[in-house]
Amino acid sequence: MTMRGALMGVALLVLPQGVQAAADAGTAKDILMRSIAHRTVEGAGQVPGLANYYAGVLKTAGFADGDIVITPMGETATLAATIKGSDPKLKPLALIGHMDVVAANRADWTRDPFVPVEENGYIFGRGAEDNKYDVAMMVATLAHLKKEGWKPRRTVILLLSGDEETGMVTTRALAMQYRDVELLLNGDGGGGLLNDAGKPVLYQLQAGEKTYADFEIGFTDAGGHSSAPTPDNPIYRLAKAIDRIVAYQFPPMRNELTRASLALSADRMDGEVGQAMRRFAETGDPAAADLLSSRPEFIGQVRTTCVATMAQAGHALNALPQSAKVSVNCRIFPGVPIADVKAQLVKVIADPTATVTTLNDPTGSDASPLRADVVKAVREAVTARAPGVTVMPGMSAGATDSLYFRALGVPSYGVSSLFMKAEDGFAHGLNERVPVAGIGASLEQWDRVVRALAR
Repeated sequence: MTMRGALMGVALLVLPQGVQAAADAGTAKDILMRSIAHRTVEGAGQVPGLANYYAGVLKTAGFADGDIVITPMGETATLAATIKGSDPKLKPLALIGHMDVVAANRADWTRDPFVPVEENGYIFGRGAEDNKYDVAMMVATLAHLKKEGWKPRRTVILLLSGDEETGMVTTRALAMQYRDVELLLNGDGGGGLLNDAGKPVLYQLQAGEKTYADFEIGFTDAGGHSSAPTPDNPIYRLAKAIDRIVAYQFPPMRNELTRASLALSADRMDGEVGQAMRRFAETGDPAAADLLSSRPEFIGQVRTTCVATMAQAGHALNALPQSAKVSVNCRIFPGVPIADVKAQLVKVIADPTATVTTLNDPTGSDASPLRADVVKAVREAVTARAPGVTVMPGMSAGATDSLYFRALGVPSYGVSSLFMKAEDGFAHGLNERVPVAGIGASLEQWDRVVRALAR
């Protein structure tokens, strides 16, 4: 080695963490774009191929064959990659994301959703935001740490599921297998907000999510000829039931997360909305909850919600319907039993002829505690990339892979490294995209958080 090379090596050793991580931005962008090119929608059978690609990236960085396990599950798969810790007494730190994406119709998109394109400062493609951006960041970060020769005290395990967007069978399997980890960091939750000028203004640490549950409400009758109407028409009874559900609001609820997030948000909201946030956070004022519930963006934070999503009735244009049914999707406040929501729906419908059926065996979970070590690690990592930004705990109205881990008692936290403008969020929608400029900072954030919690 030349003297110049030796000096460069010393310089690299003393570079701060962020610079080391940011040096991999080009690699991470390449991983993201190659990930998008895998059409990992349900039925396409491409999740195992993506898992093998990630495995190749990690093995190139120094992971041994035995450190990576790909488990086929039907047409999909899971991946687990491990960096062994030096202290076997410490339970592992787990990171999770999902390889699958929702379907995308080429005819509806401006660009082919599965041909990644970098344009005007964005990478376009299905799954770019949900969830391949942070999966790429996690893969790149662990590859970087392994190549660096990093030796954590606590074992670190990267877990990637293969059907989070559909049945979550792979998620359940991973949760059961890794239920003894210390905690779970989820790249598919939380994240940062940029203002119109592209400056970071807010970061949410997701520590809870509402339970997803579907119910089917049905009515039946003997039917008959449409020329002889009867008062027991199932469609009429169904319509009355729907009207009652529309008119009903579940009682307002608060927890540690919503109190903290609403109190912080109140300082950033003008007028009556900000005042309502503050009152509800401090006192649980029902009137304040009702005002917040009048806004679609806030109703999910203050109560359980149920909404009709699909309906089916009748069998012929000239016949009285023999059946009518509606699917009702509920997002249940953390800690509320699914059975209690079903019982309340029965009470609200108030029709003994109705059948109310719970669909697809949903799983409920409570919020995770705001662990001081997690909050500290995330706050320090986020403020290192965005000094002065507000870091607040929060609850998601949707479900992620964290659900099944929380249900088994594993503290789980959404810590996405993605900062975006509100108007750029197109997850599950057309022309999904992510900003390129934040990749280096995202790698720095993951690097800091993983090092801090695995030390």
